[in-house]
Amino acid sequence: MEYQFIRDPIFGFRAKFNDEQALFGRWLTEEMNTNPEKLGQLLGLITQAKTLQQDEIQLLGKEVTLTLSRSEALLEANILHHQDEDLSQYQDDALMLDEDGLIAVCGYEDFVALIEAWCEFIGFCHSKR
Repeated sequence: MEYQFIRDPIFGFRAKFNDEQALFGRWLTEEMNTNPEKLGQLLGLITQAKTLQQDEIQLLGKEVTLTLSRSEALLEANILHHQDEDLSQYQDDALMLDEDGLIAVCGYEDFVALIEAWCEFIGFCHSKR
């Protein structure tokens, strides 16, 4: 997984990924960013995932949900699960939901390395797991 972290004087900390993994950048930048409560919760889930009794655990965000298992990390935009929305009403306008960029996945080890690199980049100090 290739990524770049950016410290922007106007917009703050940002994460940039290739097109396939762009959702990881959006999630880190918008959902996690430098929020110590969210980052602490995420680090706890990473530790939990190693010894999961269940298949997977989820971290629901405002726009993106993380599903973490012992083998992979999956990000999905919450809009994919809005069954209440009747998208057929937009058919006449030739509009439809484009699912590109709304799902991203990576291996568990790559995800852990990413989160550790992000925490180091933003200066988030945490206790050893």
